[in-house]
Amino acid sequence: MTALYRAQPQDGLAWVTGASSGIGRGTALELARRGFRVLATARSIEALETLVEEAAALPGSIIARCVDVTDAELQKRTIDEIEVSEGPIVLAFLNAGIYWPMRAHPFDATSFKKVFDVNVGGVVNGLDVLLDRMTARGRGQIAINASVAGYIGLPRAPAYSSSKAALIVMAESLKIETDSLGITLQVVNPGFVKTPLTDKNDHPMPFLMELDDAARFICDGFQRGGFEITFPWQLSRILKFLRLLPYDTYFSLIRKATGFPPKP
Repeated sequence: MTALYRAQPQDGLAWVTGASSGIGRGTALELARRGFRVLATARSIEALETLVEEAAALPGSIIARCVDVTDAELQKRTIDEIEVSEGPIVLAFLNAGIYWPMRAHPFDATSFKKVFDVNVGGVVNGLDVLLDRMTARGRGQIAINASVAGYIGLPRAPAYSSSKAALIVMAESLKIETDSLGITLQVVNPGFVKTPLTDKNDHPMPFLMELDDAARFICDGFQRGGFEITFPWQLSRILKFLRLLPYDTYFSLIRKATGFPPKP
């Protein structure tokens, strides 16, 4: 089988959604360090302007646009304009996501739906913009940011875990076809990375990684290829093992490991 395409800076633009903070911001900067011209989109124009300034001395560059991934029409118009003025997008990291700790009681359906609108709907909107264009060109590379939280159902994360599980399964399903279209489809499954999202957690986060290390690992994965980019390997393997266990054993171990729910 012919090796799948891996984007190079001279081929065109990289696009990172949710680039104003966290993994998106770190990955946009790392791509610019590696010579890419990066389209960085997010909702906060102030944060994006700071990102552009920080990248000014790097080998690549960053172009910022204020776009909410749930606004499909605005996103499409933005990509139309950018591809005319700056060239084709050859690498996309569909990263934008949100997270709130959630409980079974009280249950918050509004917040649950919002997580899916951004985490899943935002990725779908990105794929809608990219897949036909890349198919017509005969090449492209798309990475979807999911999470090791999508391997299993984790306490306090029913919306987040299930949205990330949806992304993993969607990527698996699409890859069966995208391989034949010349499009490299990857899924990024990080563990705990020190970002504003994980700052919301009040529980232990094993194998917590620094943002710069995570960004380098992700970009190395873009260059290396392969379907899954996951780290740290210790946490990934533990959670994949737990997924194989009978449910009674799994629930017992998760309760002991997390101390959740707390005893009355």
